[in-house]
Amino acid sequence: MKYVVDVGGRSVEVELDGEQVRVDGVALPASLSELAGTPVALLSLGDSVHRVVVTRDSAKGRYVLSLDGRRYDVEALDERTRAIRQLSSSASGPKGPAPLVAPMPGLIVRVSVEVGASVQPGQGLVVMEAMKMENELRSSSAGVVKAIRATPGTAVERGAVLVELE
Repeated sequence: MKYVVDVGGRSVEVELDGEQVRVDGVALPASLSELAGTPVALLSLGDSVHRVVVTRDSAKGRYVLSLDGRRYDVEALDERTRAIRQLSSSASGPKGPAPLVAPMPGLIVRVSVEVGASVQPGQGLVVMEAMKMENELRSSSAGVVKAIRATPGTAVERGAVLVELE
């Protein structure tokens, strides 16, 4: 499973694969062993061993790590959760008509609007299948549909413009 981990303003791509971890493309053998009766775990990463204590923070995906006595505030989100969070944050405040773009690669299942239709912030515009899940993509702002670039049954890449608003 792939994660994007933010530590101190720096983003790192981490992929867990059985008994190894891939950090920004570099694979290392890894294991995590909990010490019974304590909140401490031992993290073996390559040739080194680290003491780590993980505490969940109030927000989903946020943790406080104590690694060898140093404290780190960390956010670790899988790719899907991160894409959904980015969509949600962009929908939180209308900033004027913004195009609807694909947050990840996927297949267009349905387009729920037509050219000339008025849309409101949060209104569903396109349904897209990605990672075996259907995701309704919503407008981040009010506007009028200027152009529809998504066609049901077609595959799109991340960042592709699906619906233009004016």
